Amino acid sequence: MVKIEICAGSLRSALNAQQGGAYRVELCDNLKEGGTTPSFAQIALARKYLNLKLYPIIRPRGGDFLYDDAEFEIMKTDIAQCRNLGCDGVVFGILKKNGNIDVERCLELKHAAGNLGTTFHRAFDRCKDPFAALEEIIEMGFERILTSGMENSAVKGASLISKLVEQAKGRISVMPGAGVRPENLKQLIELTGATEFHTSAKGIFKSEMVFTDVKTGSYQEEFLIEQTDVDVVKALVKIAGNID
Repeated sequence: MVKIEICAGSLRSALNAQQGGAYRVELCDNLKEGGTTPSFAQIALARKYLNLKLYPIIRPRGGDFLYDDAEFEIMKTDIAQCRNLGCDGVVFGILKKNGNIDVERCLELKHAAGNLGTTFHRAFDRCKDPFAALEEIIEMGFERILTSGMENSAVKGASLISKLVEQAKGRISVMPGAGVRPENLKQLIELTGATEFHTSAKGIFKSEMVFTDVKTGSYQEEFLIEQTDVDVVKALVKIAGNID
């Protein structure tokens, strides 16, 4: 069974993911920064209204994946909030200066997560040795790795993703993400052998504002809203469901 995880940048996008039939939501803020931890209210209301699995990202800022002590404390505190709110899992990853996985700190966050599921996010794509990193992440007990195969899209990284899936041998799920769309999902399934796929399934929607600011022009033209598109999610889920 091929599963579709939606990277939702808002509560609205998360609800659209559910309506479209997604298996799981990774809830984020600031998708253009690669995703940061959503607010308490976003997580709380997503948990209230979603019936599917909910995994907030635990990332205190954009940029690299090397965190100082204060940022690390923020991450632990955010994980505690996710546990208290009844989330199903959390998504995080930490690297050392030399590009290796920071196993010690990742294990500390794993301990903080308790019985929550854990996904190692695309910090993986910035590590020095993906094959060694895969074994370390398996050893730590993560459920899955999100990766674009160290390229800017999963299609370009499909060859490496396939090798990681083969090396994993079912010990962990290797989940392709970045640029996954209905038009390439079948190809990615065939190329990688993966059984979970990650996508924002976004569409561009015009603002419903009708007031026109004489200085800036029409709100409809200026404010285009990116959010998960129900129809795109449905298309992805349909393709996934038709794979033997």
